Amino acid sequence: MRLELLTIGTELLLGHTVDTNSAELGRSLAGAGVQVVRRSTVPDEPEAIRAAADEALRRTRAVLTTGGLGPTADDITKRVIADLFSRPMVYHPEIWESLVERFARFGRVPSEKNRGQAEVPDGATILPNRWGTAPGLWLEGAPGLAILLPGVPSEMRGLLQHEVLPRLVERAGGRVVRSRVLRTTGVPESSLAEAVGEVEQGIAPLSLAYLPGVFGVDLRITAWGLPPEEAEERLAGALELLRSRAGRWIYADDEVDLAAVVLVRARERGLRLATAESCTGGGVGRRLTAIPGSSEVYLGGVIAYDNRAKTELLGVDPSVFNREGAVSEAVARQMAEEVVRRLHADLGVAVTGIAGPGGGSEEKPVGLVHFAIAGRGGTTAWQQVFPGSREEVRARAEQAGLSGLLGRILGMQ
Repeated sequence: MRLELLTIGTELLLGHTVDTNSAELGRSLAGAGVQVVRRSTVPDEPEAIRAAADEALRRTRAVLTTGGLGPTADDITKRVIADLFSRPMVYHPEIWESLVERFARFGRVPSEKNRGQAEVPDGATILPNRWGTAPGLWLEGAPGLAILLPGVPSEMRGLLQHEVLPRLVERAGGRVVRSRVLRTTGVPESSLAEAVGEVEQGIAPLSLAYLPGVFGVDLRITAWGLPPEEAEERLAGALELLRSRAGRWIYADDEVDLAAVVLVRARERGLRLATAESCTGGGVGRRLTAIPGSSEVYLGGVIAYDNRAKTELLGVDPSVFNREGAVSEAVARQMAEEVVRRLHADLGVAVTGIAGPGGGSEEKPVGLVHFAIAGRGGTTAWQQVFPGSREEVRARAEQAGLSGLLGRILGMQ
């Protein structure tokens, strides 16, 4: 089954609200065997909504909308769709009664504006909303199928999982769209593609996509419209083939964070970790502590941004700043060695660099970051120059520090 997504809301176009619904819809619908072929966003204007919905229905005969089902003047989606299907609006007293009961549980009384939420297009299937006040709607007619969901993410998610997906699974005829992801780091997209080679021919009819980001390049393999068993079998074979060609850069499957992998491997070896950070401002430690159970492995860290903090908190020799500068191998080494000593850790990683946008020079450009890992086996250091904005440089530095830490852990018996 093919379907288009239409997200409705002026706030989405202005950037005041981030459209997280579309990403979740895409993943969930694919798992139900529904292929999302286009995604559009329009403002809360009747002409724009009608035109976008009409075009989507003409192309695929199925559209799912989010937003515009509330009680305010800009919530006009269902009336526009009803007009598109030539259906009058019909008042449903049971919807109003459920609204009154819901408000009463919170000691409130719905206003007359909420009464409009009890009006739905004639012939539409009402999808009960146990997570909010606006019911979802399922409307079929000459133009095709229109599924209307509220824009509030928690409400959209509840209706999608409990009301929409079961209906769509039946229509998909037992076929699914499934994807698996291999996560890589420390390799440019072009080099990864060269290593993988012409793998697309070997995994057909599956497709392969390269998804570069600040943390690395994800490899996404997708099976389209296959029976579940065949999809899983083909995906497993494709994953094995990709691992055989790019395994040295792959650190995890699907949505697993590199920090989680570091913690698992360190726990297996009974290691305790510490961090000393300058330009990343505690980002490596934040990534580690975001993982449940990290306290079993991660002891803590020191954010030493100013040179005086590096000296007073980590014992970095002040003369090194004059001789080599704060962004240098010598400083990174001392930061890593001292955080290990002071926190009694087995391994410590240090990061110091120039995140930008200013502060660089010809000798030390913006994006230059020095790393060091100290502890069992001595101290190792390296440097990298990262492209991008300040936040991108910081994110890439976090990932590189974690990647270096993982490599060191895996090299220990």
